[in-house]
Amino acid sequence: MNYLSVEEISKSFGDRVLFEGVTFGIDQGQKVAIVAKNGHGKTTLLQCLIGTQPTDSGRVVFRKGIRIAYMEQGDQLNPDHTIIEEVYAHDLPELNALKDYTTALQNNDEKLMEKAFAEVNERNAWDIEVRVNQTLSILKLDDPKQKIATLSGGQKKRVALAKVLIAEPDFLILDEPTNHLDLDMIEWLEEILSTSSATILMVTHDRYFLEVICDSIIELENKQTYKYKGNFSYYLEKKAELEEQTMATIEKAKNQFRKELEWMRRQPKARGTKQKARQDAFYETKKVARQRMDKDELDIPVKMERLGSKILELHRIGKAFGEKRILHDFSYVFKRKERVGIVGNNGSGKSTFLKMIMGQEAPDKGKIVIGDTVIFGYYDQEMPQYPDDKKVIDIVRDIAEFIPLEKGRQMSAAHLLETFLFPRDMHYNYVHKLSGGEKRRLKLLTVLIRNPNFLILDEPTNDLDIFVLGVLEDYLRSFQGCLIVVSHDRYFMDKMVDHLFAFDGEGEIRDLTGNYEVFRKRKIEEERQRKRAVRSTTVVEQKLTKSEEKRKLSYKEQQEFSGLEGELEALEEEKEQLSLKLSDASLDGEALNAAGKRLSEVVQLIEQKTDRWLELSEFA
Repeated sequence: MNYLSVEEISKSFGDRVLFEGVTFGIDQGQKVAIVAKNGHGKTTLLQCLIGTQPTDSGRVVFRKGIRIAYMEQGDQLNPDHTIIEEVYAHDLPELNALKDYTTALQNNDEKLMEKAFAEVNERNAWDIEVRVNQTLSILKLDDPKQKIATLSGGQKKRVALAKVLIAEPDFLILDEPTNHLDLDMIEWLEEILSTSSATILMVTHDRYFLEVICDSIIELENKQTYKYKGNFSYYLEKKAELEEQTMATIEKAKNQFRKELEWMRRQPKARGTKQKARQDAFYETKKVARQRMDKDELDIPVKMERLGSKILELHRIGKAFGEKRILHDFSYVFKRKERVGIVGNNGSGKSTFLKMIMGQEAPDKGKIVIGDTVIFGYYDQEMPQYPDDKKVIDIVRDIAEFIPLEKGRQMSAAHLLETFLFPRDMHYNYVHKLSGGEKRRLKLLTVLIRNPNFLILDEPTNDLDIFVLGVLEDYLRSFQGCLIVVSHDRYFMDKMVDHLFAFDGEGEIRDLTGNYEVFRKRKIEEERQRKRAVRSTTVVEQKLTKSEEKRKLSYKEQQEFSGLEGELEALEEEKEQLSLKLSDASLDGEALNAAGKRLSEVVQLIEQKTDRWLELSEFA
């Protein structure tokens, strides 16, 4: 059943064409992602679909009667609302019925009360308050009366998520749903969406999300869309095949062009004497032969200062904000080429820790010693604010007209921008016209061109597209200095770091050898042990209440119950192995595709079997 039809839509801003003649459809139950480079119109396309941006031509048709929910990338919440008021600020029949009933009760209006009561019953809206409270609790929004204006970026994102999830839509549209969420929340959302029956269309740069959740990818490139029926690894495989075919076509056209060019030059100048069809074919061949296949590469051979023997030393650092303890007696000595990842829930102190290293926050106790040769490059989470009259090239020229490279060479500001994936036709654009991802990429450029030998990156992947992320990863792998990364992008962390600082939120930091996947494996094992303890406790409690009358399990149910714990452990183990597979770069696209599909099935099985175990355990 078709839920969305997009027919020949186009959108331009002035002389800048984002897309034209775009056509695609989405069927019920599909989970689709849109991928494109920053500034190519992903968010604008979503806005055109939902109707907040007008299209220049074409039409968008949603199936009648379906419920649609849209979570925007930016902060569109009412700052004067409390969390609970914002979540209830939905024009949903169930919520409206419940509001009417509450109003009737408060006003003691029996006539309205009777009507509202019937409406609430008809729409089965009695449990919506429970559902709201459960969702807010899971999303760690513990104070529903807190004002939106006082929330952090991560908290606002969670409120926006709660708002769309509570709506229980038939068609869910999400723009960068993982931005500003911590890793636990991302994994929870991943599980919710992968098991949801809703039709989903989203824009995200989270490659694990794309792998596990999506069954179709729509790429927006060259102002057109291309649909791939498969998950992210399938898309990469097919895109690589398409690029190879295109390169072969271009090479063949170049050879043909050389031959036809000789023929054209040999003919008389009076073109009317030539074969018209062959002339037309010549110009078509010329057009194909002159195509360029741009390969995104970030190769900046900067002149990095060599690090000395003393780099960065932290001696018994402590920090607290009132009752909230961020760090307690933490010590560490950094060595050359260290690559440290920092993980922990939002509010656990990750960004504060980085600010203390940079001298922007003072520790309450202890001392920080920085070596004389250290040159920090610090990229923070804040969206860069540039003056309206600044052009892209001016931002770089304000730092330096020429950037010193290795072996006495130099690079001009214009050349550097091209290297950083800003083509020449963008250099004199005003910065305020750039997309969010393009602004962040420009900010990252201004950090890297100062030739740091110690990079500190706080959520560098926010708003960057998957293509730029791949390019940034290539650059950082060859970076010879020290690196500290805070990121919610699990794929990025797995590739970039070799050990982790895990913040527990109570001031303690664990130093764990390995990348994020190792950390996640340890968390899974700890959670498994906790569940075993809960199950054991449940069994003991049930044995203690034998005096209560209850039905006995049948023989078949006893057999089922005794086997469930082993099945659950096996499924948890399989889930862990599949997660490890998805981060294995040596596997081909087909294997990754199969692993992604199986992981979704295993997650659903674990949930079903856990519910069944709890049901049977009451009577065991």
